[in-house]
Amino acid sequence: MWKDFKKFALKGNVIDLAVAVIIGGAFGKIVNSLVNDIIMPPLGLILGRVNFSELYINLSGNQYGSLSDAEKAGAPTINYGVFLNDIIQFLIIAFSIFIVIKQLDRFKKKEEKIETEKKCPYCVTNIPIKATRCPHCTSVLEE
Repeated sequence: MWKDFKKFALKGNVIDLAVAVIIGGAFGKIVNSLVNDIIMPPLGLILGRVNFSELYINLSGNQYGSLSDAEKAGAPTINYGVFLNDIIQFLIIAFSIFIVIKQLDRFKKKEEKIETEKKCPYCVTNIPIKATRCPHCTSVLEE
């Protein structure tokens, strides 16, 4: 069992996946900081000094000065501002991954397939692309 586990754990795909998860976690922290510290403050300023992380709906009926006060009191809240931050983070991560994949696809060598054969429309046999007459059924081919 140990040999099988060692064989599985040392496969290239498992190690690649582990590296991807670690880098993804670090990338998530960077995007989280980008959204919370760089994007949302100016956006909140433009929208009238709104702090998105403090936007919530209080379900208890009591009045609280901030989300942290409501959480300390144990009041049930719907934290839609945090949800908005998470949506923006997701969009940034999704766009970043899209850009990386597009760049990887661009760097892949694209093999151009040069056609050397075509099908005879009469007998459906493969023939050279430059043929003007089918060697199998002797039909004259239009170009």
